[in-house]
Amino acid sequence: MIIRYPMGIMQANCYLVYDEQTHDGTIIDPGGDPYLLLEEVEKHTLHIQHILNTHGHFDHTAGNASLQFLNVPLAIHPADKDLLQTGGGATWFDLPFAPSPSPTLELHDGLILTIGTLRLQVIHIPGHSPGSVCFYLAQKHALFTGDTLFAGSVGRTDLPGGNTYQLNISLQRLLAFPPETRIYPGHGPESTLIKERQFNPWLQ
Repeated sequence: MIIRYPMGIMQANCYLVYDEQTHDGTIIDPGGDPYLLLEEVEKHTLHIQHILNTHGHFDHTAGNASLQFLNVPLAIHPADKDLLQTGGGATWFDLPFAPSPSPTLELHDGLILTIGTLRLQVIHIPGHSPGSVCFYLAQKHALFTGDTLFAGSVGRTDLPGGNTYQLNISLQRLLAFPPETRIYPGHGPESTLIKERQFNPWLQ
């Protein structure tokens, strides 16, 4: 099961992913107050295995501290660890921020995370930030793309750490997945890779 929760002032997408057989779950990109998500966790008696950040920007990590009580690994790619621990760029926009707990799990390309019977593969896709990653859930043909690929757009590279050349390489890597793959981006609605190939102007 995949449930999307827009959170925080930027309405970044947070995802709750769980195995309906074992009730094991994971949380991807908690960018704000997670009260609705926690209601779902309690309703289905879910056992959260980890909290995953696709990258270190504040609009995807602001809820990390609120979930610390779950006492599960907090994961991010090491290239974005410093970004996470210095406020995730909130100060670039003169915004307050809640300090994130220190990550306890490093995400590396090819790492497989277990959620009950589900397997979530980590894919390092720098460009939007040095440590950006996505997560591929083969059993559901689902790709959680963070701020790298959106429906009709792609991630910005004009913030510190952004790199347009790297982003283009990362996009080509994502487009190599099966065309029926459903994308779950960091902002906005869901889409599919075949649709993005056809209609996303940044991929033409």
